[in-house]
Amino acid sequence: MSVVRARASQLVRLCARLSHTTPETVTVCGQTYKTDEWTNITPSIIALSDRSLHLKPNHPIGILRSLIENRFQGLGYTYYNNFKPVVSTYENFDSLGFPKDHPGRSKTDTYYINESTLLRTHTSAHERECFTQCETPGYFISADVYRRDEIDRTHYPAFHQMEGGRIWRRDDFASEQELLNKLQHDIDAIPDIDIIVEDTPNQFNEGNPKQDYMTDRETELVAQHLKRTIQLLVNEVFNEAKKSAKLSGSDEPYLNEPLKVRWVEAYFPWTAPSWEIEVWWKGEWLECCGCGVVRQQVLTNSGIENTIGWAFGIGLDRIAMLLFGIPDIRLFWTLDERFHNQFEQGKITTFKPYSKYPGTVRDVAFWVPSVDEKVHINDIMEIVRNIGGDLVESVTLIDEFTHPKTGRNSQCYRINYQSMDRNVTNEEVNVLQDTVRDTIKDKFNVELR
Repeated sequence: MSVVRARASQLVRLCARLSHTTPETVTVCGQTYKTDEWTNITPSIIALSDRSLHLKPNHPIGILRSLIENRFQGLGYTYYNNFKPVVSTYENFDSLGFPKDHPGRSKTDTYYINESTLLRTHTSAHERECFTQCETPGYFISADVYRRDEIDRTHYPAFHQMEGGRIWRRDDFASEQELLNKLQHDIDAIPDIDIIVEDTPNQFNEGNPKQDYMTDRETELVAQHLKRTIQLLVNEVFNEAKKSAKLSGSDEPYLNEPLKVRWVEAYFPWTAPSWEIEVWWKGEWLECCGCGVVRQQVLTNSGIENTIGWAFGIGLDRIAMLLFGIPDIRLFWTLDERFHNQFEQGKITTFKPYSKYPGTVRDVAFWVPSVDEKVHINDIMEIVRNIGGDLVESVTLIDEFTHPKTGRNSQCYRINYQSMDRNVTNEEVNVLQDTVRDTIKDKFNVELR
């Protein structure tokens, strides 16, 4: 090993040790918090928490957000775009009815600042605040959210969601019929669009039941309003994408056909009945949005009684990748002006790759010390992410087996190192890979193979 590589390796290993050493306090978005045994947030994640890509008018995420918001101007919605990402465990899970044993609560899935404070895993963490404080019938939230996840071209520990909700308070109406008339009026106020819809046979059934606190007719009308709203949203987004494709010279047949969508029954902890909408796009069905009638307990937890409504959530990054032709989610977070100079507020333009640097693959394999133990895949992802950062394109578990004689468990991960912005040398990769191996060995007491 050269002197340069040895010194570089020492520095990277030092940084890796520091990233896995829990300090007494951490500062996130300007606020300092005490740490405890739940703390697993890292400096690299903290560095993302104040980027606010959805607020940048010339960024694909910001362009998509504005496109949707502009379509719903004048239809009774307030837009919330400045919520900070730090929320309480109660706001993120308990207020929404997540069971105590829900896997999303685990340290392998969520970034905890401490036991009672975390980085939100969804925009629904602000649902309670919006339902109680919003002065319009409905609201939209756009924000960055955080989850410990796999590493590949479509997953990143920080991404963006848009959440929407709308309620009708029974106490505002003199009778049930007056409420039903208002619901129908609000449905009729949603603009008509040229769209082909495949709906579910019924708005609710035994497998996707309505809630007892709502009548059949209330459920049907709230569901109709919700679905018409989501159809308006996806129609606006994908028709803009069609316009962009035509301007770029594409003449594919689908560009001149009405948009086609279908509704699929689903399950979410905070809505019932629930659905997902899928869009027929370039020859395949694309999942776009989950939604449903808000559960009574969610409203009760918000201090709201005798009220009915709906809520939805949509991932902005995946839609933006499709609309703008962006091949790797890491590009959203790059500081390279060759990326940012390609986009302009109010326009959907197709990304033009400015380079493709070669990647290099390394494997890391190990034996877990006990026959009853396994190392969680997200913990490996987090180690690689903290050490390699955005130089890592993907991490894949390529082999996992149990030795027939000893009963010991073995795992092998393949890491693809590939920069979006520059060439990465073998020497750099070797330093990173050595650090990854040493960190996995030290943290989990495994035997490297």
